[in-house]
Amino acid sequence: MSELARLRWRVRRGTRELDRMLGHWLEVRHAQADAARRADFDALLDCADPDIWDWLVGQAEPPPRFKPLIDEIRADHSV
Repeated sequence: MSELARLRWRVRRGTRELDRMLGHWLEVRHAQADAARRADFDALLDCADPDIWDWLVGQAEPPPRFKPLIDEIRADHSV
């Protein structure tokens, strides 16, 4: 399975909002992202959905590693 196919499977979170936001980043920004940002995205997908959601909507501060990525995802969506 290719990396992109594996990530497409992993962005399916079961909530429309998370699926849309994470899937959009994968489809639009992943190809241009450097290796470090891609690794951060992969690691972000290991986090619990409630944590990711709280970071994306600004209810909690993401770990420093994920802040630039969360900011990118947020920039494409108003939540």
